[in-house]
Amino acid sequence: MITLRKITLGNRRAIFNLEVADEQRSFVASNLSSVASCYVLATNGGHPFPFAIYADEQPVGFVMLAYGITGYDEPSIAVDNYCIMRLMIDKQYQNRGYGREAMTKILEFIRTFPAGPAHYCWIPYKHDNVNAKKLYESFGFRDNGEDFNNESITVLSL
Repeated sequence: MITLRKITLGNRRAIFNLEVADEQRSFVASNLSSVASCYVLATNGGHPFPFAIYADEQPVGFVMLAYGITGYDEPSIAVDNYCIMRLMIDKQYQNRGYGREAMTKILEFIRTFPAGPAHYCWIPYKHDNVNAKKLYESFGFRDNGEDFNNESITVLSL
């Protein structure tokens, strides 16, 4: 069973040590860098939500969500909407359905509107990340035609 859990003093090292496969490294920042980005977002008026992804009691991935990104060079849809900024499943736990289960939990959390109301959830992704695109589309996300920082923007109506 997949759960989203807060990153704590007790689990942080395990989360920071999770990695994607070598051929996927250009698609996602390290988890340590992502947690640092959460601090920057929070101290500049944003609402980040970093979570460890657990399969039962085993940490298998990481997700970084954000709401209301302002003051940064971001696509127009960023204002007052939720973003799945980072999502990764460790290389040794891929192809077990954990990414799909995690997306279900992530969208359930977003639909509680923890930082405020929104109409959309959006995800930036690298054009050549075909597996991510397939996953997002299976949940109803659709590219909005915007190319931002060499990434496609895919959007889901909440």
